[in-house]
Amino acid sequence: MEQKRTTPEFITSLEPNEIFVFGSNLRGMHGGGAAYVAYRKFGAIMGQGVGLQGQSYAIPTMQGGVETIRPYVDEFIQFAKQHPELTFLVTRIGCGIAGFTDDEISPLFEEAHEVKNIVLPPNW
Repeated sequence: MEQKRTTPEFITSLEPNEIFVFGSNLRGMHGGGAAYVAYRKFGAIMGQGVGLQGQSYAIPTMQGGVETIRPYVDEFIQFAKQHPELTFLVTRIGCGIAGFTDDEISPLFEEAHEVKNIVLPPNW
């Protein structure tokens, strides 16, 4: 069985075709956690809480329960399918400051397992 690549715990650099996927808030205030890393290192734009920005992609996780995150994850997966030239390194979105668990968030990414250019955290 082929071993699928997983996202490292800490991403400190990216190849030109790689995108850092992080959890954000709808206002795009990238002040902590992976959002701050995205802002400082990978081109996230202060004030933009959703979508591609620089070498990063924001998925809002701070607006309510898990079901409020699902539409943004679905939108991300469709975006990744439309951009096979890019590789999307998904961090443990929602599992830091937002306070969700891996068991709550990882099912949202079930469809992502079939998308070759999406790299998920271990055990997702």
